[in-house]
Amino acid sequence: MIGLSGVGKTYETMAGTVEALRGVDLEIERGELVAIVGRSGSGKSTLLNLIAGIDTPTEGSVTVAGTDLMGLSHDQLAAWRGRTVGVVFQFFQLLPTLTAVENVMLPMDFCKMFGASERKPRALELLNMVGVLDQAEKLPSTLSGGQQQRVAIARALANDPPIVIADEPTGNLDSETGAAISQLFSHLVTSGKTVLIVTHDREVASDAGNVVTITDGMVSSQRVARLA
Repeated sequence: MIGLSGVGKTYETMAGTVEALRGVDLEIERGELVAIVGRSGSGKSTLLNLIAGIDTPTEGSVTVAGTDLMGLSHDQLAAWRGRTVGVVFQFFQLLPTLTAVENVMLPMDFCKMFGASERKPRALELLNMVGVLDQAEKLPSTLSGGQQQRVAIARALANDPPIVIADEPTGNLDSETGAAISQLFSHLVTSGKTVLIVTHDREVASDAGNVVTITDGMVSSQRVARLA
């Protein structure tokens, strides 16, 4: 499902060149729950951004769901990402002037996915799946952190992407709510999604069948437990 070969990423800053990733080789199978762990600044979020097509590598190749991302233009990447990858952010990033259901409908509208009359029913179905259907017509500011994260997960699933990536999705939640969100991600894997989570949460990492450790921009270890 996901393959990185010889991937490096450098950034030019006022202080000079920063090497965020170097020599990364990584393979992830379809239907895996993958935890990406490591210290702050090790390159975890950069790795997610490359897989999601949000950023491009300085060197090497990134292939996701059969597509070589290096061969796509900026506009092609945006269209590909909208259909292929659902992104869940640590700080939710829901649009404050839209209701929960409108936030979930937004990716469908943007990518012209599903018929216009199908979008709201689908959004409501997704909100029900993540347990916040009763919050559908409320603005994000009236929701708890856990409710906002559930809405964000529903939004990430709006276009039925095969891949879901999440950057510290439980980092701003209490332990009980974080555990519930972690269970949601496990459910997505059982339904056939490939899920990648950047996390410092040991419990989240312990649920993953594939744990990738990033150290100083490199994959320092990978523990995989795959069913035969």
